[in-house]
Amino acid sequence: MKLLYITQRANEEGGVQRVLSIKTNYLIEKFNYEVCIITQNGGNDDLFFEFNEKIEFHDIILKSNKIFNLLHYKKALLEHIKKIQPDCIIVCDFALKSFSIPLFIKTQIPIIFEAHGSKFNEYKESRFFGFINNLKYKYRNYCASQFLYFTALSQESLNEWSVKNGIVISNPLWIETRSFSDLESKKIIAVARHSYEKGIDRLLEIWQLISEKHPDWQLEIYGKPSEDLQFLNLAKKLKIEKNTKFLDPVKDIAEKYKTASILVMTSRNEAQPMVLIEGMACGLPSVAYDCPIGPRTIIQNNKNGFLIEDGNKDSFVEKLNLLIKNRNLRINMGLEAQQSVQKYNLDSIMHQWKSLFESITKS
Repeated sequence: MKLLYITQRANEEGGVQRVLSIKTNYLIEKFNYEVCIITQNGGNDDLFFEFNEKIEFHDIILKSNKIFNLLHYKKALLEHIKKIQPDCIIVCDFALKSFSIPLFIKTQIPIIFEAHGSKFNEYKESRFFGFINNLKYKYRNYCASQFLYFTALSQESLNEWSVKNGIVISNPLWIETRSFSDLESKKIIAVARHSYEKGIDRLLEIWQLISEKHPDWQLEIYGKPSEDLQFLNLAKKLKIEKNTKFLDPVKDIAEKYKTASILVMTSRNEAQPMVLIEGMACGLPSVAYDCPIGPRTIIQNNKNGFLIEDGNKDSFVEKLNLLIKNRNLRINMGLEAQQSVQKYNLDSIMHQWKSLFESITKS
């Protein structure tokens, strides 16, 4: 079977790229599928994660205005699809033009959409931008219904969309854990790119209050930096730069989880955060805001971590303080965390994809 994945960039350090590499490698190595990936604007250069050498990459350059780019994108996609002749096309890109693919690509080849984000991920709140955002949401929802299948990472995610073609297939747990954190280190870890939706500003404000009571603890934040958001300057302003480390993304993040004792997440929205699944697989208890959507499908409050009312800083500080002071609580929650994420087993998730692909091509 030959599959064609369409995405913006395969060479970034994010969760979408990691999952894409894990899934496509598995499809090739375990099921002997052929895989092609189409990216944009050099999105396959200097790949951060390891992609199987058998994957055939294609790239479309879009350097003009939006209208010309859309026309060129449509033409280039049609040319690539005609050349590749895939059995199935999978779109994993949240841009509007990617949602539009079933509208302007007329083909008998089945097209699936993978939703790796919340439907409501716009942040402009003025009346004008609120109107524009509502149009985007309605357009996305209409386009979502035009794919053969619309795959969401959880039922909670699928519930955001008014579609009849929706199915749920979770992200897979890729970490093979043979050792776990001993939860002894005075270290807290966060893994998030420097973007507004990841809420690092919210984390730093929480950390200011925590570090006053626990100055011997460290916060490590792994993620691609952004000078525009100036989180380092915010850390200096809050006077927490001495026990806050901003670190570049690493490929083997599992080893970093194992050196920490608590995982924190303060995102404004998610889809199904791989960070939580990965950290919990390494034995970490988590504290996360109950943002839309994702954390509540993974964290069982007061059992394998703490799920905090979105934006309730005082409650977040309280629960994080509790975990810092109580090692036995960290151990018990860490054990529960390890067990709770086994349902995301890589083999199980990938066989769900195999069943879907084979049912589509046989029909």
